Amino acid sequence: GKSYRRPTAKTLAVSSFGIDWLELKAEVDFDGHKLELPELLRIARTGQKSVRLDDGTYGILPLDWLANFTLLTEIGLTDDACVRFRQEQAALLDALLAEQLQDLDGRYQETLQRLADQPSATPQPAPTGFQATLRPYQEAGLGWLLSLQRLRLGGILADDMGLGKTIQVLALLQSTYFPARQRTGAEPIPQPLTSHLSPLTSNLQPLTSLVVMPSSLLFNWASETEHFAPRLRVGQYYGASRRATTEWFGQYDVVFTTYGTLRQDFAELAKIPFRYVILDESQAIKNAESATAKAARTLRAEYRLAMTGTPIENHLAELFSQLAFLNPGLFSDRFVAALGRESQLLAPGSDTARRLRQYVAPFLLRRRKEQVAKDLPAKTEQVLWCELDTPQRYYYDELRDFYRQEFSGETASTQANMLGALLRLRQAACHAGLVNPSCSAIASAKVSLLHEHLEGLLESGHKVLVFSQFTQLLKVVEGDLKATGWQYCYLDGQTQNRGELVKRFQENASIGVFLISLKAGGVGLNLTAADYVYILDPWWNPAAEAQAIDRAYRIGQQRPVFAYRMIARDTVEEKVLDMQNRKKAIANAVLANGLDDIDALPPALTAEQLRKLLLDD
Repeated sequence: GKSYRRPTAKTLAVSSFGIDWLELKAEVDFDGHKLELPELLRIARTGQKSVRLDDGTYGILPLDWLANFTLLTEIGLTDDACVRFRQEQAALLDALLAEQLQDLDGRYQETLQRLADQPSATPQPAPTGFQATLRPYQEAGLGWLLSLQRLRLGGILADDMGLGKTIQVLALLQSTYFPARQRTGAEPIPQPLTSHLSPLTSNLQPLTSLVVMPSSLLFNWASETEHFAPRLRVGQYYGASRRATTEWFGQYDVVFTTYGTLRQDFAELAKIPFRYVILDESQAIKNAESATAKAARTLRAEYRLAMTGTPIENHLAELFSQLAFLNPGLFSDRFVAALGRESQLLAPGSDTARRLRQYVAPFLLRRRKEQVAKDLPAKTEQVLWCELDTPQRYYYDELRDFYRQEFSGETASTQANMLGALLRLRQAACHAGLVNPSCSAIASAKVSLLHEHLEGLLESGHKVLVFSQFTQLLKVVEGDLKATGWQYCYLDGQTQNRGELVKRFQENASIGVFLISLKAGGVGLNLTAADYVYILDPWWNPAAEAQAIDRAYRIGQQRPVFAYRMIARDTVEEKVLDMQNRKKAIANAVLANGLDDIDALPPALTAEQLRKLLLDD
C-alpha cells in the first residue's frame, strides 16, 4: 500500500571552502524530492532501505552508491549539508570515489595536479664517509627517502626482509646530519604541501633523531651503525637502568629506544622535538587503539619514517594505522577504525581496494628479493610431513576427543577456552611432554625426524637454524643435541648476549645448529652462515615464519637456502597450515609490490572458526 520512488539523479560537486579546505556536496533526486548526503547516510546507518519523502511516498536508498561515502565521513568533518576535507586529503578523496566529481571552482583539480607534479625520486649514492657501497636498488631507496624528506611527508620502507632496510636508513641519517658531505646537485627543498606538517625548524638545526624498535634489535642497530656510519653519535635509552631524564639526548645524533620504553615514558619523550622519529618493525603500531600506537602518535618530529617487511599482516587498517602516525592529519583515528569495520572494501573484485592501493603508493616503497636481488641464490620452501608414532598418536587422539566432547554441546564456549584447547593440541602434535610432563618419555616424531636430517647435514658441513614458538620444545631438542655431542647455540627471550651468539655461530665452523625462539629471534638476526632452516611448528601468521626463514635468506648469502615447515599429519597443524595459505592473500590487497591477487581476503578468526578447528575432521 506504499508508493516508492527510485532515485532519478545523483550529483557530486566539490568546491573550495576558506583557504585550506575542500567542500564535498552530494544529493539524490527522487523525482523532484532531493535529499543531502549526510541525511541519507544517517538513515542508511539505521538499517533502513528507504526514506519517507515530503509527499508521503518513499525513496529507495541507493545503498551501493552510498557505500562509497561511508569512509569519507570518517575522514572529513560532516555538517547537515556537506563533508569538508583538508586540501592535502584531495588524493584520498579521489581514490575513494569512482565517480567524476563536478569541480565547481577548479581548486580540487588544481590540488590534485600539484600532488601529481611533485618531483620524483632519483637514485642517490651513499654519502661521503658512509662505509658501504649501496646496491642499485638501495640507491633508489635512499633517493626515495630523501624525496620524502624534501616533501616533508612520512613513508614506509617496506622492502622484503633481508634487503638492507637498516643500511638505507643509516645512509639517510648520515646524509641528514652531514649535509655538507651529501651528494652534489641535490634538489632544493620545496615548500611543504601541508601546513600541518610544517617543520619544527627552518634551517636544519642538529636535532636528535629517535629510532624505536623491539628490544631484540638493539644490538643489531648498534653494530650496523658502528660499522656503516661511525660518524653518527649514538645513544641508547631503554631498560631499568636508563637515565631518569632525557636532557642528555642533545649530545647525540641518534638515540635508540624500545617500544616498551616508549609506552612507559611517552609523556617525557613527547616533550622533545626530534629531527626524525623512525619506527623499525612498525607493525608494532598496526592496532591504532593499542597503547604503543597511541604513544607513538604523541611524539613530535620534523620527519617520520617506518620500516617493516610486513606492513599488512591481517587487514587493511593495519597499514593505515602506520600511515596515520607518519602523516598526522591525513588519516584520523576514526577513519582507521572505520576501515577495519568496512568489510565491503575487502570483497572479491573490490574497486575500492584497488583505488586505495593506488593511493598509498606514494607513501610506501616495497621491493621483493626476486625483483631486486638477482644475485641471491635460490630459496626452496617445503612442507615436511611427520607421522606420529603410536604412543604419541594415542595421546593426541585422546586429547582431541576430550576437547571435541567438551565443545560439541549447546553451551556456549568462550574464545579463550577454545584457544587454550587449540594451544594444547598444537603442543601435543609436537611433543606430549609439552602438555603433560609425566608423558615426557613419549617419543616426538618431529624431534626424531629433525635428528635424522641433522645427522646428514652436519656431516656435510651445513649449518642449520631451528625455530619453534615453544621454548619447551627447543629444550627437548637441546637435550638431544647434548646427548649426541653436537655443538649448538641457543636463543630465546631470556638471552642477553645475542650479538655474541650470532658472531659465534657465523664464525665458528664447529657450531652447526642454532636453536631459536620464533618470537625472540624471528627478526633482527643476520645468520647467513646457515643454509637450512626448520620451522618445528606452524604459527597462525605466515609472515612471522617468513621473517624467520629470512634470517638465512638475505644479502650476503652465497648458497641456496632450504626451508622446511614440519607438520604433523592428521592433527590441528594441517588446519593451521590451511589458514596460513588463506592469510597470505591479505598483504596483496593494497601493497604496490607487483602482485595482482587482491580479491581474496579472509575474515578475522571468529568463534565459529575456532569451533570448526576443534570439531571438524
